[in-house]
Amino acid sequence: QVQLVESGGGLVQAGGSVRLSCAASGSISSIETMGWHRQAPGKQRELVATITSGDTTNYDDSVKGRFTIARDNAKNTVYLQMNSLKPEDTAVYYCKAHIRVPSTMYLVWGQGTQVTVSS
Repeated sequence: QVQLVESGGGLVQAGGSVRLSCAASGSISSIETMGWHRQAPGKQRELVATITSGDTTNYDDSVKGRFTIARDNAKNTVYLQMNSLKPEDTAVYYCKAHIRVPSTMYLVWGQGTQVTVSS
């Protein structure tokens, strides 16, 4: 069984920073694209950032220049450094990964971690 476990959420003031982590565990052969999504109350889940196995990154326009996604392949972990946070960044943040178990590729989601930005 493969799972993703997130950590690092919490309450922060506007203009502050938070770093999220998401670690994959289980019988992993390889991890392809990893990413972060978020879902605010009453809104649909939206893409925040992705990073490929070759470290190519992609960001939603709303977070460009403020958020940085990175990964540590040795630790099967993806990070999201969030700076200059705004109240509208308040959401549950979910990590996602395409994980290969010997003969099958799975899309796996984490359980979510709350980030609340106060004004």
